[in-house]
Amino acid sequence: MLIVLESILWVIRFFFGACIFSFLNVVIDRLPRAESVVNGRSHCTNCGRVLHAWELIPCVSYIFLRGRCAGCKSRIPGRDFFVEVIGGAAFIGCGIRYGCGSLGLLSMRGTVMLSYFGILLVVALIDWDTQIIYDRFHIFILIANIWLVPEHGLIDRLIGALIISVPMLLLALAIPGAFGGGDIKLMAVSGAFLGTGSVVCAMFFGLLTGGAYGAFMLKSKKLGKKDVFAFGPFLAFGLALAALYGNQIVTWYLHFL
Repeated sequence: MLIVLESILWVIRFFFGACIFSFLNVVIDRLPRAESVVNGRSHCTNCGRVLHAWELIPCVSYIFLRGRCAGCKSRIPGRDFFVEVIGGAAFIGCGIRYGCGSLGLLSMRGTVMLSYFGILLVVALIDWDTQIIYDRFHIFILIANIWLVPEHGLIDRLIGALIISVPMLLLALAIPGAFGGGDIKLMAVSGAFLGTGSVVCAMFFGLLTGGAYGAFMLKSKKLGKKDVFAFGPFLAFGLALAALYGNQIVTWYLHFL
């Protein structure tokens, strides 16, 4: 009986996380179009029809509607569904890794980390669509620094803020377009949040995945040598990975030195 109740609780946690990230879908969709993310009811971006409550159930509605608007039958972006799934999985992952407090909700550390992952996802997808990283997201990460991960001291955070962002800035000044200002600020505030080792690890994986993507696009001739692409999604991936496993990866690497 206890196993059943515990399973139900984890399902509830999954949908709670999916609900949070469903709102992030609204942010990803509306912010680049300069629409309010808090005012105005959810609507189909194709026909403008206001959505009913049963069309807004995270994950479930997309499956029930078979990925199409109930009114105009236009396709609902599959990305919206996967963002909600990622939200549910992230909530469960943070609950397992950082623990849950009273009422089955996330601990303070788990809540901060879930917020950070949500910010990274929004940054990645908006940057992918527009090649813009809004300064408000850097501010949100700075606010999260109020509840910094306790194992990182002030010096470590300060070095973390500078060790990647300063070389990126110098490279951007030497080679216009090498990095965007949003990328540089993202690594600065994330370095202060994660610490030196983790932000170096994040940059490594960002360069690895971004470089692989760029090489593939060049080889397939979908991009030219002078074309640019959004690097923020790859940095966000590296930062998310480093937030989860950065310290372990750095410790593992240092064993070989």
